[in-house]
Amino acid sequence: MTKVMIQPANYENVRQAVDRAFEYFPLDLKGKEVLIKPNVLRASEWREGVVTHPAVLKAVVEKVETMAPKRIVVGDNPGLFNYGANEKSFEITGLMAAAGDHYENIGNDSVRVDFNPDFLPVVSLSRIILDADVIISLPKFKTHGLTVITGAIKNSYGFLPGAQKAKLHKIAGSPQRFHEMLVDVFKLRVPDLFIVDAVVGMEGNGPASPDLRDIGLVLASDNAVAMDAVIATLMGCDPGRLRFLQKAKEAGLGDFDLEKIELIGELTPIPDFKLPPLGGEAIMDNEAVQSLLHDRTLIRPQADPELCNACGTCIEQCPVSALTMDMDQEIPRVDADTCITCFCCQEMCPEKAMALG
Repeated sequence: MTKVMIQPANYENVRQAVDRAFEYFPLDLKGKEVLIKPNVLRASEWREGVVTHPAVLKAVVEKVETMAPKRIVVGDNPGLFNYGANEKSFEITGLMAAAGDHYENIGNDSVRVDFNPDFLPVVSLSRIILDADVIISLPKFKTHGLTVITGAIKNSYGFLPGAQKAKLHKIAGSPQRFHEMLVDVFKLRVPDLFIVDAVVGMEGNGPASPDLRDIGLVLASDNAVAMDAVIATLMGCDPGRLRFLQKAKEAGLGDFDLEKIELIGELTPIPDFKLPPLGGEAIMDNEAVQSLLHDRTLIRPQADPELCNACGTCIEQCPVSALTMDMDQEIPRVDADTCITCFCCQEMCPEKAMALG
C-alpha cells in the first residue's frame, strides 16, 4: 500500500517536516547524483505563491547534504512566460540563494529521447533527468486552469527545456489529450520522492492566480498518483475525475483510490476551496492564453551576426541537428521544421549571440 504524509508545517519549521518525509520514505543517497527539482513557473517574487517556496527548497537541500551524496543539482525549466530564462527565474524567486552552490542551468544540456508519436516522435529532455541516480520533486500546491491541479505528475513537465512545452500544448488540442500527454512526459523518468509545498497554496484559476490560501501543510510520498489524489481531495475535487490520474493508473503508476492509500496524518478537505472548471475551459477557452501559446510555438533561434563568431557550439549541441552553418554569412541557420524549440542553442552559446524571434 502506498503512503502519503500530511504534516502540519510553516516556513519557519519546515525542516522538521522535511526530516519526517525522509524518515517515512528513506532514500540511500550516499555516493549518488541527486537532482532536486522545484516548481519554477516563472520569474516572480516568492510571495506570489506561484513557485516552490525557497524555505522548502533550502530545507531539502540541507537535508540531502547530510546524506553524503556524490553530487547535488538543483534545477528546473520554467514555463510559458520565461522559456530559456532559467537563471533569471531562479534569482528573482529567491530559489537561487536557497539552492546554495548546487544550482545548475539544466537547460544547458539536453538529450533527444523517443516520445509518443501521437504528439511528437522525439522530445528534448534535460540530460540530468536521465543521469541522476535520484530525483526529488518539489511541487507547489496549486490549481491549474487546464489540469485542475498542479502536483506531482504536472511538476515533471519542467523536465522539458524551452518552448517545446508550448508546442505540446498546441498539439494536444484538448484538455483530455493534454492530461494524457503529461503522463507520457512523467514516464520519461519517474522521480523517487515528492515533497509538496502546501504551507501556502493557490486556488482559483492557477497556476498564476492571485488567490492564495494559508494551508499549513507539507505533503510527501514516493508515489505521484497517490500524492495527487490527496492534493485533489484536499482541494475538494474527486481525483477519479482527473484524466491524467486515470491514465496514470491505467499505466500502472499508482492508484488514486484513497482506500488503497495509507495516510500519515489527517486528510481534511479545505472548506470553500475555489477550483477552476474541471473541463479545462479556463485555458482552452481563453483567447489570450491560446494566442500566447501559439506565438511561442512559432519562436525560433536566430544568430546575431554582430555577436556570433561561428564557433559552432550551437550546432554541436542541438539535439535534433536543426542548425547548420551558413557559409556565405558565417552564422548558423535553423531549419524551422526540424527545430523542436528546446532553446539549448541559446543556453549554450558562449557569446550570447542566439536570440529568439
